[in-house]
Order: sequence, then C-alpha cells, then structure tokens
Amino acid sequence: MKQIRLVALDLDGTVFNDQKEISPRTLAAIRAALEKGVAVLPATGRTVRGVPEQFLSIPGVRYALTSNGASVVDLQTGEKLVSLPFEAAAAERAFDVLAPFGGMLSIFINGQSYTTIENARTSMDMVPPNLREYFRTTRIEVPDMHAMMEQHPHEIEKFSILYPTEEIRDTAWKAVAAACPELETASSIERNLELNAPGVSKGPGLMALAQRLGLTRDEVMAVGDSGNDRTMVELAGLGVAMGNATDDIKQAADVITADNNHDGVAQAIEKYVL
Repeated sequence: MKQIRLVALDLDGTVFNDQKEISPRTLAAIRAALEKGVAVLPATGRTVRGVPEQFLSIPGVRYALTSNGASVVDLQTGEKLVSLPFEAAAAERAFDVLAPFGGMLSIFINGQSYTTIENARTSMDMVPPNLREYFRTTRIEVPDMHAMMEQHPHEIEKFSILYPTEEIRDTAWKAVAAACPELETASSIERNLELNAPGVSKGPGLMALAQRLGLTRDEVMAVGDSGNDRTMVELAGLGVAMGNATDDIKQAADVITADNNHDGVAQAIEKYVL
C-alpha cells in the first residue's frame, strides 16, 4: 500500500468525543500528520460555516469537505474545488415530499444553513442537547424556506431534517425513496434524514478532491462512524471505522479503531500515517 497522503475525518462521533472536544492525543496526531505533509481535512455533513473552529484553527488544515460531499472548499483561497448541488426541480420535489412530515428542517445553500423562524422557535427540542448550541449559532433564520430556495435554485447542497421519533423519520425516508429514488439519502445521528443530489456523498466528493490533488485512491484514508460516512469509507484506499460506528460502517471498513471517547482517530493516524 502507498503512503497515505490524504486523510478525511468525519467530525461528530469521530474526531470529537461525546463532549464535542478534540482530545489532546487526537489533536497531536492530526498536527503530526499535517507537519509530515499529509493533507488532513474535515469530511462532514455540516456546512463550511458549521465546521468548528477547534478543527479549522489547526495549523495546516487547508481543505474542507462539507454538506456530505456536495462542496469541497480550499480554505486558504476560498475556491470551491468540488461543487455538486441539486438541480432546482429535484430540490423542489424533495421539499414538497418532506413538507407533510414536519421536523426540524435545515437546507444548506452555498455553504450556509437555513431554517425557518418558526422551526428555530418551536422545533429545537428535536435537536440532541449536545448539538443545540451548534444549531443556534449556525442556522440562519428565514421567514419562508420555499422562497429562499427559489432565490438560490442552483446552490442547494443538502437537506437535513431531525424528527421527534425514529418512526416518523423512517416514514419520511420511505416517502422520499418512493417519490425521489434518484436522490442520495443518509443519516448521521439519531432521528436524522439527509438528502443530497443523485450520486453526491462523501465518497465521490473525497475522490474528486484526491484527483484534483493528483493522488490515487491508495493514498487516501477515511475515518467515520455513521451512515453518511459509508461511501468514503468504502472508496478510500484505507477505510477506517470507529469503535462506536454503526454495524454497516464496520462491515464496509478495512479496519476498526477505538471509539471516539478513546482516541480512535489518533490511534488510526499513528498506526497508518505516522
């Protein structure tokens, strides 16, 4: 196997422990990889604006894969290296299918996350407690989501919805799968449903970045824990599942490391990169 030159790291449940912190050992491993000349980047379902400063402030972090691969940004220049938004008609159709099921709906548009004023006031209890501050500080509140979509028809990157129960989430998921089977569907946390344009997920986004950087698949490592990490774990030359990963991610991975509360990312970087 070739030397790893690109490392993609999921954030929640992977880099961050349950207290939403990067442990000293994990931070040291990321720094050491960067100092060795390895590109280490967040590979997240969040928007660019939503990537925590704890990660972005690490010296040498240059790229960010966001919105489940719909956007890859050069943080140094601001250039979008990968941009894979919805077609306007597909986004409209998805919105119409989702509307009857309610939930805490956020739509990611050109690197920003939007929700309605009503959602922000009445649906925050659907957000896990350890993510509420993130939601409050990153969601831009608008009066009408449909109008917002019409203003940005070719910039819609992702839909993210949290539901009060798994049952409602699963029902909405089935409805989307029936009405819009071409769309990519995934989940990153409990009671969550995420939608991307056809063929758009973390894996293809990561491979597009690798190609842009002149790297082969064998030079890429990806680490994740949940459904929206599956394609990058499968497509990377070395796919690593966290010890706390869901069973499908563990089955897709080449290796399994420790969990996010026991420096799983650090252990993987130390063993396979350093």
